[in-house]
Amino acid sequence: MPMPPPKPSTEGHRDRHVAHEMAQISRALTVNGPQHPADLARLVGAEYWEPGRFDRALAFAVTDGVVHRSADGTVATSTPLLR
Repeated sequence: MPMPPPKPSTEGHRDRHVAHEMAQISRALTVNGPQHPADLARLVGAEYWEPGRFDRALAFAVTDGVVHRSADGTVATSTPLLR
């Protein structure tokens, strides 16, 4: 008897643009250093994104370990800049 399909992920469906949006967030943090989410949204031009896209991309970036939230409320890249 075949195995049942896996349960749906709690993460939700990722569309093909979320990886690009996550990369924009990561690049902005690498270039500009830790930012408060509102400042980061301005840096990446999130006002031109569809509603909710920035928050979704930021949440995925945190979940995937691309960025992390600090105790002071800022967001920073999880990978150090190599020089």
